[in-house]
Amino acid sequence: MNPNGFDWSNFVAISVTSLLLLAILQAATFLVGRRIGRYNVVDVSWGLGFVLVALVAAVLGEGDGLRRWLMFVLIAVWGLRLTWHMYVKSAGRGEDPRYVEMLNRSGGDSTVVVVRKIFLTQGLSQWFVSLPVQLSAVLGAASGLGTVVATIGVAVWVVGFAFESVGDFQLRQFKADPANSGKIMDSGLWSWTRHPNYFGDCCVWWGLWLISASVWPGPVTILSPVAMTYFLVYATGARVLERAMSRRPGYPEYQRRTSYFLPLPPKR
Repeated sequence: MNPNGFDWSNFVAISVTSLLLLAILQAATFLVGRRIGRYNVVDVSWGLGFVLVALVAAVLGEGDGLRRWLMFVLIAVWGLRLTWHMYVKSAGRGEDPRYVEMLNRSGGDSTVVVVRKIFLTQGLSQWFVSLPVQLSAVLGAASGLGTVVATIGVAVWVVGFAFESVGDFQLRQFKADPANSGKIMDSGLWSWTRHPNYFGDCCVWWGLWLISASVWPGPVTILSPVAMTYFLVYATGARVLERAMSRRPGYPEYQRRTSYFLPLPPKR
């Protein structure tokens, strides 16, 4: 490692290896999606891709071992849970309306359009969002204020993981009850925010960034959690889902009394 605590060659090795593995993962996911006739299978590989990057960083990284493997454990717990959740959620169902709308806006479902708009975009997004993980793996140990920042990062990750996993569990239980058919989920965490899973996902990645930011130049990767927040709130997450849900009976009323993204006490 260089005296300043940053090894460019080690970072490049991690980054290039991560990019190659993500390309292979997305290519395999595309082939599966083409075979089964729906491309929402890409959601299953979303969390799995980050787990692969975290494993590459932990194994190839020459930085602080404690932080490398802490990052891997946190991402593996988050990513594998999300992978299983998305698999169960999409199994046996048709195409996600978000991808139907996206492809219709882009001119159809030709191979070129599908690869460019869905799989290439997702692979590059995974690589860019995971830059704090890649960079963190080549940095030295945190000390002083850096240790405090890393501890706060772990706490933010815990809050995010709890929101995401509990929110998904509550919604799954709600949908499993036939008495709730056609109803809007507005209890539990869903009474505080219309998107507890997306809010939790956002916290997870800000927490991971804080862990990386505990040692310089970790803070320079701040655009990675900013990009993830943009995806979750606007590009492919909450806003797209809201457009579809707003046509359902009772949802406009739910919107008026429940916070859009940040958890807030429900209005009367």
